[in-house]
Amino acid sequence: MPYNATSPPAATSPDEPWDGGDHAEHGEQDVPRTLAVRYSLQDRTFLHVVRVLAFLVLVITGSIGVFLGYQSIPTLQHYGLSFFTEYRWLPSQDIVGIAAVLLGTIQVAVIALLLAFPLSLLTALFITDWAPSWARPLLVRMVDLMAAVPGIVFGLWVLIVIQPHATRVTHWISRYFDWIPFFHVRTDVDYPIWNQAPGYPAYAGSAAIAALAVAMMIFPMATSVMREVFSEAPVGEKEAALALGATRWSMVRTVVLPFGRGGIIGGTMLALGRALGETISVVMVISQAFEIKPYVLESGTATISALIASGFKEASPAQLSALLTAGFVLFVMTLVVNSLAAVVVARSRGGGVTEL
Repeated sequence: MPYNATSPPAATSPDEPWDGGDHAEHGEQDVPRTLAVRYSLQDRTFLHVVRVLAFLVLVITGSIGVFLGYQSIPTLQHYGLSFFTEYRWLPSQDIVGIAAVLLGTIQVAVIALLLAFPLSLLTALFITDWAPSWARPLLVRMVDLMAAVPGIVFGLWVLIVIQPHATRVTHWISRYFDWIPFFHVRTDVDYPIWNQAPGYPAYAGSAAIAALAVAMMIFPMATSVMREVFSEAPVGEKEAALALGATRWSMVRTVVLPFGRGGIIGGTMLALGRALGETISVVMVISQAFEIKPYVLESGTATISALIASGFKEASPAQLSALLTAGFVLFVMTLVVNSLAAVVVARSRGGGVTEL
């Protein structure tokens, strides 16, 4: 049978594969054809502009890190590791350390995250799966509008409106849950007129109350990320779950939440990064105190950003170097948290697997 270029020749036996004919004899192999991608002028312009902006962001972020790291050298050479273990901040006595402000920063951020996370998660789920279609755009705009409110507004709101009522709540918590170390307050919780006793200031300006302002500031960020990921859940699987008789909550639990797990983690970490660096609202609320203590309901705490904001204006060159060193530590913490959050969110948008 003559060889036909359009069809392989018949094999000598059923188990003998086709060797490719003349191509195989001459050592030639099929090579995939390369597809040429041609962008329009508008696409090329947009691509180059985005690349330049991304490069500028990288340069600016790197420049900030290099500047803070360079300014930290004198402080680290002078104090060494004691800069990270000393809790007192007494520049006049050459005693400087960030142990207390580092602990206060983590306390305020974690408490704010614990307050904002359930509110953000439930709000995002309500917008995507329970709110009527006519109300969803309004709710989305309201959440986005909260992100544009300046921090000083939240600080004043907590200081003037919320704190008088929040101290009553923290007093009640410390009175009945004093056996938990975090809720202990070093004052007489059973004083008859506690809000007029000397122990009353022990509740105002605490890390817990400052966290209320920070929670309101990170709430819209976490909600927006979670809502965007939840809205990308596969509609077919959601409708299939409902068609099989699942309730809406069962559908959310088995389809939406597994699909949006990455968005939940990423949005929470982004909110944590924002909470770590919050400044003006914390400065307005807290009673600054340089002391290592686990009592989050007790008056007095300090954060790195609040320390820099309050001490930068009148700082000497040596004090300025110490403040910039503290800022470098905060910069590294925030950069690591935000980078991890960006990776998690990017993976979640790349496609998720639902668990039915």
